[in-house]
Amino acid sequence: MAIFSKSNVPQFSMDVYQNEYLPEGGREVNAIVTVSATGGGTIGSAVAAPLYTPGHGPSAAVAIMVDCSGSMDYPPAKMRNARDATAAAIDTLRDGVHFAVIGGTHVAKEVYPGGGRLAVADATTRDQAKQALRKLSAGGGTAIGTWLRLADRLLSSADVAIRHGILLTDGRNEHESPEELRAALDACAGRFTCDARGVGTDWEVKEVTGIASALLGTADIVADPAGLAADFTQMMETAMGKEVADVALRVWTPVGTTIKFVKQVAPTVEELTYRRTESGPRSGDYPTGSWGDESRDYHVCVEVPAADLGQEMLAARVSLVIPQPDGSVQNLGAQGLVRAVWTDDMVASTSINPQVAHYTGQAELAQAIQQGLDLRKAGDMDGATAKLGRAVQLASVSGNADTAKLLAKVVDVVDAAAGTVRLKAKVAEADEMTLETRSTKTVRVKK
Repeated sequence: MAIFSKSNVPQFSMDVYQNEYLPEGGREVNAIVTVSATGGGTIGSAVAAPLYTPGHGPSAAVAIMVDCSGSMDYPPAKMRNARDATAAAIDTLRDGVHFAVIGGTHVAKEVYPGGGRLAVADATTRDQAKQALRKLSAGGGTAIGTWLRLADRLLSSADVAIRHGILLTDGRNEHESPEELRAALDACAGRFTCDARGVGTDWEVKEVTGIASALLGTADIVADPAGLAADFTQMMETAMGKEVADVALRVWTPVGTTIKFVKQVAPTVEELTYRRTESGPRSGDYPTGSWGDESRDYHVCVEVPAADLGQEMLAARVSLVIPQPDGSVQNLGAQGLVRAVWTDDMVASTSINPQVAHYTGQAELAQAIQQGLDLRKAGDMDGATAKLGRAVQLASVSGNADTAKLLAKVVDVVDAAAGTVRLKAKVAEADEMTLETRSTKTVRVKK
């Protein structure tokens, strides 16, 4: 990967929101770190190949993986909608982007351009790709790991700044073991990002969301196949807006301080703690994927050594970097400091920062929905009612109206503020799957 100069990339900024005051004996420090990227540049560059096409944004490679298993023929319109959606995504590719289309069954096949290579988008190749889509037909099984591995091979053949996948499936991954899919995800993690979509209601939510989570992309349901074209277009437009890849959140802590967790909390909840890569004495990198003009929030929780009243310390230093293959690093300039100050002022030490409180509630909301739906599937209706009632309460308090609407399709809300609900006797499968798939979507705190 070539090293960017500061004029190549969006300008990153970082803000830290916390209550730094701890009571005597207090050891846990919580902070919300808001990272914003604005105004990416467009210049030619670089060491080996242009990472930016003048006037067209950064160079990119995209692999579109389309489920062609037998179930895509039921109803027949599903395969037609998938072809139309892929064509719409291809139309959204800007000139100069490398791309390929993969047909996925129990094996992965190159639909376009073939020959183990990528095409370069222009009017001719976009038309050729759409012609090739006519060959897509349904038949065979589902082994998503093979699709991802082929996408990785194709994407890695291009010397580009951004590598991205779009994956569509309508069924469960029945023709390879969970271990084989996990091995494929482990092999692809950090090499490209991937958005995953489930169409219809016969797929497994945890599989699709797990793919997107492992590859730092988005997951969603398209319950009606007629909505695929709009969804694919939006996904591709977002991918084309990415300007810099492989950004990591670097967290340094002093001796005696340990990191309890690091998680993304907006726009979705994403656990990053166990993805840490050691980057030097007392520091580690947490992957955040590709960025365009956008803002995200992260919750950093550290445990500090006990200290006397009146003492203060730097609990953590957070920065943004792009690790390079040769072991060097590009620092993106943004930095935030997390502090700890011990005080006997009870008002100061017991006050909860509004941002920390909000996102703690959003993380609990996502967990309550997942647990409630799992308990409902297991037949524990009392447990499900309690968890989903708590979810309704949290959604109401935080102003997460979208999640509240989805919950209202699964439970009858008696008292949102109190979290009093009744499970609906009949719930449409699409409504339950939509709630589960979108459970991690959060709302930004009102500053």
